[in-house]
Amino acid sequence: MTTTEFANERDASRYTMRRGGVIVSALDYRDDGRTVSFTRAFTNLPFRGNGYAADLTAYAVDDVEKAGGRTIIPMCWYVADWFAVHPERSHLLAPR
Repeated sequence: MTTTEFANERDASRYTMRRGGVIVSALDYRDDGRTVSFTRAFTNLPFRGNGYAADLTAYAVDDVEKAGGRTIIPMCWYVADWFAVHPERSHLLAPR
């Protein structure tokens, strides 16, 4: 069975999802201490279509929520679509 690992790689300003040690998906961000802007979600071509970007986005949103004190700006279309499908998480979005 292949293990799945999620990480917040702060030095690279990205969240990653690895399966068997290989990065399958990444979510880049900018954190200014008040907001976290999710700037780009990406899944490597051989792994697309498996829901990995959604799993990673959920992990990242959970991580921001647990840390508290910050809101999220979904600059990436994928993250904006993820929030549209998960309106119960909209309280984490930065006011427009």
